Amino acid sequence: MFTGIIEATGEVAAIEHEGSNIHIDLVAPFLHELKIDQSVAHNGVCLTVVNISEKHYRVTAIQETLDRTNLSAWKPGTIVNLERCMRLGDRLDGHIVQGHVDTTARCTSVIETNGSWLFSFDLDMANPGMIVEKGSICVNGVSLTVVNAGDQKFSVAIIPYTFEHTNFSQLQEGDPVNIEFDIIGKYVARMLSSR
Repeated sequence: MFTGIIEATGEVAAIEHEGSNIHIDLVAPFLHELKIDQSVAHNGVCLTVVNISEKHYRVTAIQETLDRTNLSAWKPGTIVNLERCMRLGDRLDGHIVQGHVDTTARCTSVIETNGSWLFSFDLDMANPGMIVEKGSICVNGVSLTVVNAGDQKFSVAIIPYTFEHTNFSQLQEGDPVNIEFDIIGKYVARMLSSR
């Protein structure tokens, strides 16, 4: 379980293919605090730490993960938003994030608005009712409030702190991002569809 509040950014150091899986080595500022089997969200994707060396740690992504996320676009040098899992009793400063990406989206525009930024996205699949104006959404692991919402489009406003401390500062038009819809909204939609 995560909150969507990014702790740090990390950098992809190396990628190794093994069958349909990929092993990803990352450098992170909290490297020496990590443990094997620990869950870490990488651009919103929950991945398990499988190895730790002096300079980096390793996670493995299977085909299902690669099919649902933007991980297949990563290469050495890619900057990744990182968040370690919540601890019981911590404040929930963002919203409830599972680290289970629902789909991807493409950035369609970045507009600087006198001190903040408006990022717009087109979803790679229609999700009627899953995005609501002023509701929560997780983009590349960042808990955000939806500014404008449609079935296949939405936008978010990014404050300077978030811009400077996440990979939003590197996001450009056409880039893919990971999307996790609000878990409460997903349960409500499921209940209504089964009626």
